[in-house]
Formats: sequence, structure tokens, C-alpha cells
Amino acid sequence: MRVTIAEVAQRAQVSKATVSRVLNGKPDVDASTAQRVRKVIDEIGYVPSARAVGLARGRTRTVAMLAPSLTWPWMGEVLQGIVDELEADGYGLLLYTLNRGPESLNQFANHVSANAFDGLLVVEPPDALHYISTLYRAGLPVVMIDDRGSHPEFPSVTTTNRQGGADVARHLVAAGRRRFAVVTGPPTFGCTQARLDGFRLALAEAGLTLHPDLVVDGDFTQEGGEVAVEKIIASGIPFDAVFAQNDISAVGVLRALREAGRTVPDDVSVVGFDDVPVAGHTAPRLTTIRQPAQEMGAAAARMLLSTLEGQPMPDHPLVLPTSLIVRESAP
Repeated sequence: MRVTIAEVAQRAQVSKATVSRVLNGKPDVDASTAQRVRKVIDEIGYVPSARAVGLARGRTRTVAMLAPSLTWPWMGEVLQGIVDELEADGYGLLLYTLNRGPESLNQFANHVSANAFDGLLVVEPPDALHYISTLYRAGLPVVMIDDRGSHPEFPSVTTTNRQGGADVARHLVAAGRRRFAVVTGPPTFGCTQARLDGFRLALAEAGLTLHPDLVVDGDFTQEGGEVAVEKIIASGIPFDAVFAQNDISAVGVLRALREAGRTVPDDVSVVGFDDVPVAGHTAPRLTTIRQPAQEMGAAAARMLLSTLEGQPMPDHPLVLPTSLIVRESAP
């Protein structure tokens, strides 16, 4: 059963009004009392209803979005999906990044304290998860987009990363490839492991394995893709296909292969992930997995708006499907 504010008040030995003031960051609560209330909230897992919080905070008809950076290749599509939904419902958008690290986070926190927005959309920024968790437990509606760390606490919209990785492997096997290299994303990202797991699983279904020395950690940058291919070639282990876990690193893979005298796709097939605009303009054009970034942004915005109107948050992530886009780099 749902934990109520009355239970929090009883355990903390305060009034319901005091609990409400703590949840909404009011300054007129003794520090030790506020600490005791927050401890009880953490212990019994109390999450205020979004409707109640909205009434207490005052509605701004504004939503915030927090992202690590706007330079991520698919961020523009995510934002377009979000803006389309918010504008249609008469909401504005405040956009925050963490480009300046702690300074940016402090600026964002000031806006939180000023009740500048009603809810928050998040593309998980590094080193800010604990703070976001605190906001969510205090009653701020939060929806995660592309849940990279697989955090079940937050409502989220994500995509079929594991299935996408499996589809890459099956396509390459069907094309006759048998010796595979992988340029991963950052190891701390949940999607990195999911895409690799799906790739390995599909290879196993075909009776094939992935040589451990041909799996190289990348960082989702073009330079990272180039460096990874240089390491793969230097290993001396034969390979005839590369799965780059995002399109930008795949651009680096294509460049490094070309500089090494390997032709694509005759010598080596290359597949990326995301289907950002550059994928259709590489030479050769890039076969990739389409991640529905705009649809993910729109779905996350709809989820948050529904919550602000009093609907309960979903218990499970909303998962949107990926799809294989075949072009010349891996026909």
C-alpha cells in the first residue's frame, strides 16, 4: 500500500504541515527537525503524489530538462520531440546542461529552490544522480530519457539496446561475416553493456564467439573510434566486421580503416548505432540501428505532463523499438 504523509508525520513526531514544509523546501523548519523528517522519508520510501506537490509548489506550466551537453548527436531530435509535446499542451521549457560541472549544477539547484518549474526531464548527467534522486524523493516529478544506468527508481523512456545489438550481429552473420570486432561506448553507460550483450547472444545463437581482444572500450567520439581500430589492427587478429556502438565512433572507424588500406564493405563491414544524420552522409553510407530519439523525447514529455495532471507514474520503463537501417557499409 502507498505510504502516506500521515505515516511520515507520525514516525517523525511532527505535524503533516511540517512534513509538507520540509518536502517543499520551506525555510521555517528547524534544521534538526527537517533532518529527522527526511530520514523517515528515506526509511519508509515515501513519495508524495505529483498532484499534491504541484498544489504546494504552485504551478508554473514550465518543465525543465537537464542534460550533460547539447553536443550529443541525437540530442536535437530528443529536444524536438519534447518541445512538440510541451508546446501543444501550453507548457514552456527550461533547458539546463552541466557543461561547467559543479557551477552548472549549483545554478540548476537555485532554480529548483525557486520553484521555477513543475517537473523535470533528465538525460542522466554524470555525478548528479544522487541529487536528482533527492529531488524525486522530495516529490518533484522526474522522467529519465535513455536510462543509461538502468535506475529502476525513476520512471523512464528507453529503447531496445539489447535487441539492437542482436540485430547487428544477425545482419552481419547473414552477410557472411565471421570475425567480429566491437568498439563499445563508455563502460559506465547501461546501453553499452546491453548492446554488447545482445550482440554476443546473437552470435552464440549462430554458433560463433567474439574474441575478447577484439572488444575495445570507446567513448562515443570519432577519435575514440579511430584509436580503437588502430588497437584492433595492431593486435594482429583477423576481423571482417566492426560494430561501433554509436554512429560518431563509426565515422572514426571508417576513417581509420581507410587509412589502413582496408576497404568497406569489401574487406570489412561496419555497422553503427543511433542513425543520426551523419550516418546517411559517410563514404560509404553507414548501416546502423535507428534509435527513435524524437519519439523518446515526445513519449517522456507526455509521461511527465500526464503526471502533472494527476495521473500516477508508470511502474515500468516505456521501451520503444530500434530498427535496422541497411546502407552501403554493411549491405
